[in-house]
Amino acid sequence: MNPEILLQLVKTKMPYGKYEGRLICDVPTFYLEWMARENAFPKGKLGDQLRTMYEIRLNGLEDLLKPLKSGSQK
Repeated sequence: MNPEILLQLVKTKMPYGKYEGRLICDVPTFYLEWMARENAFPKGKLGDQLRTMYEIRLNGLEDLLKPLKSGSQK
């Protein structure tokens, strides 16, 4: 996996909706689950990021983002 993709998850903010302004990595799990269940991920880069975040959560890999998140807030 390209580490740049993970870095984008801790730097990119949701551009719209109820979670507008939140980092992709901070979008609630239930929202990602809903998007997956309803096949509602947007097209393009944002959809890829949200889908990646969903897969990270689904597989219990959130610890991969912790060092990146703390490093991006400096």
